[in-house]
Parts: sequence; C-alpha cells; structure tokens
Amino acid sequence: MVAQLASASRTVPQLVEIDGGRMRLNLHPGQRRAWTSQKRFICVIAGSQSGKTSFGPHWLRREISQCGPGDYMVVTPTFPLLEIKALPEFRRLFEQQLQLGVFKASPTRRFEVSPEGEVRLFGARQDVPTTIWFGYATDPDSLESATAKAVWMDEPGQDKFKLGSWQALQRRLALNQGRALMTTTPYNLGWLYSEIWQPWMAAGGDHPYIDVINFDSTMNPAFSKAEFERLRAELPPWKFDLFHRGIFTRPAGLIYDNWDDAWFIEPFPIPEHWPRYAGVDFGGVNTAALFTAEELDENNQPTGVWIHYREYHAGNLSAAEHVAAMTRGEPRAANGKTAVKAYGGAPSEDQWRREFGRAGLTIRKPLVTEVEVGIDRVYAAQAAGRIRAFKTLRLYREQKRTYTRVLDERGEPTEKIQDKETFHVLDSERYVMSYLMGPKPFVGIF
Repeated sequence: MVAQLASASRTVPQLVEIDGGRMRLNLHPGQRRAWTSQKRFICVIAGSQSGKTSFGPHWLRREISQCGPGDYMVVTPTFPLLEIKALPEFRRLFEQQLQLGVFKASPTRRFEVSPEGEVRLFGARQDVPTTIWFGYATDPDSLESATAKAVWMDEPGQDKFKLGSWQALQRRLALNQGRALMTTTPYNLGWLYSEIWQPWMAAGGDHPYIDVINFDSTMNPAFSKAEFERLRAELPPWKFDLFHRGIFTRPAGLIYDNWDDAWFIEPFPIPEHWPRYAGVDFGGVNTAALFTAEELDENNQPTGVWIHYREYHAGNLSAAEHVAAMTRGEPRAANGKTAVKAYGGAPSEDQWRREFGRAGLTIRKPLVTEVEVGIDRVYAAQAAGRIRAFKTLRLYREQKRTYTRVLDERGEPTEKIQDKETFHVLDSERYVMSYLMGPKPFVGIF
C-alpha cells in the first residue's frame, strides 16, 4: 500500500513509503543539492518555511544507515526550540513512519533504536546499540560528553547557538571524522557567517570540507510567491533578506554597526616595547579578558591605533590560575610583574580586584562605569578607524557581529541590550577602551 506522508509544516519533501519502509523523497532543488553533497560540513542557509527542518531527519537517517551503529546527535539552540520544531519532525520520521525505536525524555532526551529498527537500518541485528542524543547549544558544556558519528544542527544561526557549541560539536565528531548538517536561517553575522559562510565564499564555493546551500522561501513549492512578494513590500529590507531570502545582512539593532571587517588583520608578534593594556570581566564561570597593544611607529611614536591581539575566556579557576593563564607570554616590568595595565570589573567588584592583585595582576577600576558611555567610546574609536583586531580572536569576532539591542514590536531598536550578560569579551573591550579613549588622570607608578 502506498501512502503519502506529509510533514507538519507546508514544506516538502513529501515522503512516499513503498515496499516495507523503502522511501522515495520528492526533494526540491535546494534540498537535492544538500542531499547529494559529499562535503563534511553541509550548511543549508535558507529562508523561512523553505523546507530546512523537515529535511534534517531524512539526512540523519541516511547517515546512520551508512555510518553504522553508534551515537548520533540532534542539537538546537534551546530545548524549547527542540520541542517545537526539530523533535516533532524527527519523531514523525523515526518513531511513527519508520518505527525505528522509541524516544525517551528522561533522564536525558534520546532516541533508542530497537532491534527491529536495526534490521531496517542496517539489514541485521547489531552488537553495538544506536542512540540519537538531543542537546542544546545555549550551554556548550552540555555537548561535551558524547562521541558522535554525525550531527544534525537545526537553527545554528540563532543568537543562542554559540561559537563554543560549534567547537564542542567538532570535538564530538573528531574521533569518527563525522559529518554535520546545519539547517538554518541567517539570523545574524555571528560564527556561522565567519566560520562557515566566509571560508566557503573565499574558496569560490569549492571549499575542501564546507558546502553551503542557499535558497529563499519560494524554493518550497508550497510557499506562495504572492506571499513572498507581500512580505518583500511590507518588511524592512534587512528582515526580508535574512528571514525569507536567506541572505546575510546587518540586522537592525546591531550596536557596533560601524565595524569594518577589513580591521581584522593577520597576527604578528607584538613588539615588547609597545605599551600593553587589558580589559577584564570577572565571573565564576565566565572570566574574560581582551589584550590591547598601542601601535608605535619606527620612531616609537604612537600612531593612534590600538590592536586587540589576544582574548581570554575561562571559568571555574582560582584567581591565581586565571592570572597565570592570562599573563603567560606577556612581557614583565623591572619589578617582575606583568607590564600589562589592566582595567575591569564593576565598581562593586573590589574583592575580585584584590584577589587578582594578590595573584600578581593589578586590575584598576574602570574609569567609566556607565555601559552606554563605554559603548560610545568604543564606537568612537571605530568611527575614527583606531581599532584593529587579530583574525584569531574568534570570540571577539563573533560577539562584535552579534551585539544587538532588543527590538520593539515595530522592529525598532530599544535601549535594552539583547542577552547582555553573555558578551564578556566585549565587556572587557569596553573597560579597556574607556580608559584608552578618555582623559587620562594621574594614576601613579604602575
């Protein structure tokens, strides 16, 4: 009996089950290109309702059949998004249509392939069990326990899907050199833009291990072209490009909208005689720092340019351990202490400053404590072309492109900063640049 199996959304593919579970996928051209890609990291960057999420479970099912029994992963930015989108699509295929096993929500979300499912997937019972684990990317540490043969990541372009999560997933795939499928809308100019899109573009679309498939919402035959044109006419251009054309663009509310990617430069050894500074943001789980050098010309005169050359981010360490890691490789003054002049922390965080000072790194209160004033000073430095940053500062690069204000119901920026508590490296920049770009009071001998 032939039965048409439609997904919950108005997207294709529509599955046709024939002859005991063998399936034919009616893929549209964008999905077909992702299906046939042989690259290790496949990224489908596309418009809303274009058939991204519905495609993911089919790709993962084929990957499991080809790679054999073991562990696999499905990862979304948050658990609520998993429950709303990816998990229903996954269970519809794996649990209801193919009857490959059972989903279990406790103690951890996972899908266990049954003995009958092993026969359907691999042709015979297996000695090694097959489990698909469900994770969320808000906390990169939650992704560190598995060794996966393949991963499907749904909506990794969202703000809450952090660079650290992508790095953690690569570690999970490393042992098996497993593949990853990403299905997403381009919400911002974060790590997906810098780690996937830009390298792929720089390679002329022929990157050795990255493939990008891009299409708009109308690639899905179920998406009305009239609706597409209505949205084009009514939405702000940036929102239409992001959410319906699948095109990267600067979103409204980007705080540092005057940043130029040309200011990311190739690393070079910082001369030891150049003055060095650091901004430090304290935290038990998230302690961060950004190290900045003042560029001098051949006559040892300041050029007016500040170069961010090193970033630091770690947690669950003592002050002494932080200081040892932060100052490693930095030049020392005559008294043996680091020559870096550091600023950071909120006015009330004197205990943190005392702890770091005892460990050998003097950290002074920032001269500017008002967040918006600090942002203005960083913005002014950028407007004057006075900041450069090493290309190796991946956290700084991601945060610089995703530091945004909350939008109101009309899509206009408000004063509130989106997820402000997560931008630790940019807080460090604000501390150090508030000093460098402001009037310098007499502070005594360092």
